[in-house]
Amino acid sequence: MASDGTTEPDQWDSEAFRATVQEALDTFLDEQSATLTPLGPDAARLVAEARRAVSGGKRFRAAFCYWGYRAVRPDVEDEAALARACASLEMLHASALVHDDYMDASDTRRGRPATHRAFEAEHRADGWRGDPAQYGAAAAILLGDLLLSWSEELLRRCGLPAERVAPALELFDACRTEVIAGQFLDVSVQARGRADVETAMTVLRYKSAKYSIERPLHIGAALGGADAEMLQRLSAFGLPLGEAFQLRDDLLGVYGDPAATGKPAGDDLVEGKRTVLVALALDGAEREDAELLDRSLGRPLDEQQVDRLRQVIDGSGAHAQVEEVIGELARLAVVGLDQAGVDERAGQVLRQLASAATQRVV
Repeated sequence: MASDGTTEPDQWDSEAFRATVQEALDTFLDEQSATLTPLGPDAARLVAEARRAVSGGKRFRAAFCYWGYRAVRPDVEDEAALARACASLEMLHASALVHDDYMDASDTRRGRPATHRAFEAEHRADGWRGDPAQYGAAAAILLGDLLLSWSEELLRRCGLPAERVAPALELFDACRTEVIAGQFLDVSVQARGRADVETAMTVLRYKSAKYSIERPLHIGAALGGADAEMLQRLSAFGLPLGEAFQLRDDLLGVYGDPAATGKPAGDDLVEGKRTVLVALALDGAEREDAELLDRSLGRPLDEQQVDRLRQVIDGSGAHAQVEEVIGELARLAVVGLDQAGVDERAGQVLRQLASAATQRVV
């Protein structure tokens, strides 16, 4: 039953939920815009880019937060307050993407210029002094920091009872620590130019898996009043699912359609990502193919070169291995969910979300 006593539909309305989260983000940024108005047009430009950074996306993190809450508290006492709490995870995600795009020297994000490129282009178009690229970098760092700060503020001021927001904030702290440390592991692995499968899985777990699904579930559940035992049971679902989610993302980074992903073909290869997929390919490929893949990572590649590297990865068996691991992790996640003892409706939707997270094409 819904909180108003009506019967809920069998399928969760994900589009309506995304619209609700976007409204919460827009309202929060309206408030921040009013606060920053005395700073003039430069602050307005910063807020405008913040709006672009938080627009669109699948909203998986917000969704897992929402259903983490309902897993332990089926009736939502304040939908607007919970939407703000869920939106805080999307603000955190936007912060990570702004910084990630700069660190990876990515040109685009969701089919539009990455934040550092957008500010760089403004500098160049207006003929300002100094280096346009340095200006873009500085602006992206500052915007990412601002979004990170705002994410905590949005959760802290969401409007749910303070005695439940406090433990959720502790989990939010852990989430931010994990993702930033995981990001540093990632850039260090790329700098060294090597990573075995175990190292690549550690990066995957802390840079993405935990903060994409497990921690959002934890934060939502804490907002609903979950105890430590329930959080542990949710981990049996959220952690393997988060790993499967990121492994799917790694496949999309090599095989994804640019028209769907908003990124160039083989973007992870061009950026030199030492993913689990790449580590497995380097282990399984013939020597000459492995050497070709290794020296090609992190270099400009045309479509023909990307296709050749895809052939190397396919021939090594890595593509098939990752698909198999995704399937097994998704299976383990569902087993964990079945044993978690969550609300029946929440369990139903979490299964839908698990399928969407691991079988997506974008």
